[in-house]
Amino acid sequence: MHLYLIRHGQSYVNLKEWDGGNQDTALTELGHRQAAALGAWMPTEIITVDALYASTMQRAQETAAYVSQAYGVPITNDDRLREIGNNRADHLPWPSDDLPEYSDYWGSERPFHSVTPTREGGESLMHFRTRIGAFIEDMLEHHRDQVVVAVCHGGVIELTFDHIFNIGPWRRCEVWCKNTGITRFEYVEHPRREMWRLHYHSRAEHLHGIESASASLTLQE
Repeated sequence: MHLYLIRHGQSYVNLKEWDGGNQDTALTELGHRQAAALGAWMPTEIITVDALYASTMQRAQETAAYVSQAYGVPITNDDRLREIGNNRADHLPWPSDDLPEYSDYWGSERPFHSVTPTREGGESLMHFRTRIGAFIEDMLEHHRDQVVVAVCHGGVIELTFDHIFNIGPWRRCEVWCKNTGITRFEYVEHPRREMWRLHYHSRAEHLHGIESASASLTLQE
């Protein structure tokens, strides 16, 4: 299986001046241009896409639409791909119009504590990792010899590294990803052990010529 993880385009919640708290925001104008460039570039590098999955959050849905149009592949929505803190501990999503606010500590500081402590039933970093791991294992079961694209969030990509390379809970990969950056993993069949290859992370040639995406690195949602 070839698994391509794509962070969504720039959204309003990523802006330095954003002060609206945790909201399910749309793409900015720059975010739409990033996503359009992504959709135009991908078929030149990734010839075939067998399955396209996307987080149910608005910024990921809008980004995935450009990929879907480029390949003629429908989007399969999956709540497990939502950013950390936007699902409950039982992995069901909070309502998009009533998302809880984050704690004043990083999830990795207290991996077994809720990252949204003001809302009862919120998920911890380990709950988050569990749902990301469940998604990846489902992809292996259902798309073993296929090419899978998942449009998601920076935190999802980080925790994919943790799951695949068996890191945590007290250690974790901190890997920053540009908006619409592409990360490629390959699952390699081996008779005696599980084996994954990382081909590249946060690849973004498609952003050349677009306004600087430096703001994309300010927030990892």
